[in-house]
Amino acid sequence: MPADLLLVNFNQIFCPIDKGHPLFGEEMSEATIIENGYIAVKDGKILEVGEGKPRKELINDQTKIVDYQGKFASPGLIDAHTHLVYGGSRENEFSKKLNGVSYLDILAAGGGILSTVNSTRSASFDELYQKSSHLLDEMIIHGVTTVEAKSGYGLDWETEERQLKVVRQLNEDHDIDLVSTFMGAHAVPVEYQGKADEFIDHIIDDMLPKVKEESLAEFCDVFCEKNVFTAEQSYRLLEAAKNMGFKLRIHADEIESIGGSKVAADLHAVSAEHLMVISDEDIARLSEAQVIGNILPGTTFSLMEDTYAPAKKMIDQGMAITLTTDSNPGSCPTANLQFIMQLGCFQLKLTPIQVFNAVTINAAYSVCRNESVGSFDVGKQADITVFDAPNIDYPMYFFATNLVSHVYKNGELVVEERQRV
Repeated sequence: MPADLLLVNFNQIFCPIDKGHPLFGEEMSEATIIENGYIAVKDGKILEVGEGKPRKELINDQTKIVDYQGKFASPGLIDAHTHLVYGGSRENEFSKKLNGVSYLDILAAGGGILSTVNSTRSASFDELYQKSSHLLDEMIIHGVTTVEAKSGYGLDWETEERQLKVVRQLNEDHDIDLVSTFMGAHAVPVEYQGKADEFIDHIIDDMLPKVKEESLAEFCDVFCEKNVFTAEQSYRLLEAAKNMGFKLRIHADEIESIGGSKVAADLHAVSAEHLMVISDEDIARLSEAQVIGNILPGTTFSLMEDTYAPAKKMIDQGMAITLTTDSNPGSCPTANLQFIMQLGCFQLKLTPIQVFNAVTINAAYSVCRNESVGSFDVGKQADITVFDAPNIDYPMYFFATNLVSHVYKNGELVVEERQRV
């Protein structure tokens, strides 16, 4: 069968191995790396990936052939944890962080998430749409083709619904595929201060049914943290969400370990997020429950902290992990997943193969899109990220620079020479 599109002469192609489950433990060090390879595309899907000269059966008069001599390719990168839709920004908190004021202290003083809540509540649909669309443009030129996007800067139904509708509209309009998460329990709003249990009841009784009825989100998430939501409150919310048919995530063990990882294991969440201060006991729990660890090293970097998630220990104990941006206006204002990948090497001491597995096949399982993206298996979407680099090591070694030259989404060129097409 002839290809519509044939990308040839890659110096290397990174091919994750889809085993029918996330790559756990030592499996994260496994991959096929094709030297002098080609990628054949038909009807926006992967037709064949191979080494050397393409078979003549792949070529006819209509086949478009593009030469990528000396370059490196991977499946389209997947950012499995972002807070994409928000109003305003928080650069005013930067000097406070430089002077040692903690994240939780800023939040307690009415800043942090609550500051962004005020800005988001006052922002129109169009304002949120344009701001989020610009962020997606930045993400795609850095090689990202699928993004998870959370609400959580409304904390009231009107704003949460507006955020989720922005995500839905952008999923229709933008080249990037979006996966929606409802996170009404991102903080306790001012009107519920001292009444967190009542706020959880409000989310369960009033918000979750509306999210489900309007099909606005696939996942439900909660911030399980000291002075935010307890493990018991988080469990109650996520159990109710699970009973309504939502898939589960949980922000756990980010600043203090208060039981969030146990909640994730007990409820068999798809993923647990952050995990900077996770205990050995909870690593074992998540490993046994096969909960994916979404690791966000950019947050530690941005908060100027020293404690990074113990990613190597997680892998050694059999966990599957991803690397994600946590793109948000406060604790990680970035749209550059490549930099997060580089932190995965420089700070977490992961190998390039482990890093690329974390942002392709494992991230695909984290957002439950593994049947369509995350690897170069025949029939999956032809989401392809091309690096101006000769091999898998170079994009990790040459840091803080956008090395993505071209991006294909469903076989269509959407980024050319680092510019949107």
